[in-house]
Amino acid sequence: MGVALRVIPCLDVDAGRVVKGVNFRDLRDAGDPVALAARYDEMGADEVTFLDVTASSAGRETMLDVVRRSADQVFVPLTVGGGVRRVEDVDRLLRAGADKVGVNTAAIADPGLIERIAGRFGSQVLVLSVDARRCQDGVVTPSGYQVTTHGGRRGVALDAVEWARAGQELGAGEILLNSMDADGTTGGFDLEMLAAVRGAVSLPLIASGGAGRVEDFVAAAATGADAVLAASVFHFGALTIRQVKDALAAAGHEVR
Repeated sequence: MGVALRVIPCLDVDAGRVVKGVNFRDLRDAGDPVALAARYDEMGADEVTFLDVTASSAGRETMLDVVRRSADQVFVPLTVGGGVRRVEDVDRLLRAGADKVGVNTAAIADPGLIERIAGRFGSQVLVLSVDARRCQDGVVTPSGYQVTTHGGRRGVALDAVEWARAGQELGAGEILLNSMDADGTTGGFDLEMLAAVRGAVSLPLIASGGAGRVEDFVAAAATGADAVLAASVFHFGALTIRQVKDALAAAGHEVR
């Protein structure tokens, strides 16, 4: 029996509320994060991901409270990302009840952060978030994809596929690949980018950004995703987790 493909709702949290926009802009309120996380647990989510989209020091304290309260009510793994800059940040989130912690911007500035986190807590707790887009503003990379930082607001001259490979070598436990071009558009995952990263890493790979129909999740799984993540289609009721799992199962993928 193989490893079941995971379906993961993602909750972008700003000042203690879940928000969602398109390409990380024009955010609108989507509810209370603890209540939503508990609902997704009941609906059969395999994990729940929280992303602190502002990650100010005040926001981090708010997020710690959200994690603590969610851990009391949610019985699937919790992943938390956003604003993680130091090993100590990981320690606080794990103590608050997180099972895994995502890193992004700080790891690009200091790749050794990945090694330090994995060395202290183990690779299994470390998710490398790769917010990537097709190259623009004169940037050229071998794969045609560049990494972005600060919640997708800044592009850097770093090849997204090479960065995912480097993250694996440095000790990340899995890769969360989010297409900034597709994020929130409901037009489908960026399958070309997903295939490129799949060909470069053997770690579990989470596809994120662009899901709108059950067929999009099936296509991502067929392209090599080990997990599929979405936000707005779940938050606003366009799809249920069960509908996605039924479609994946019908296509021959093992689900829980």
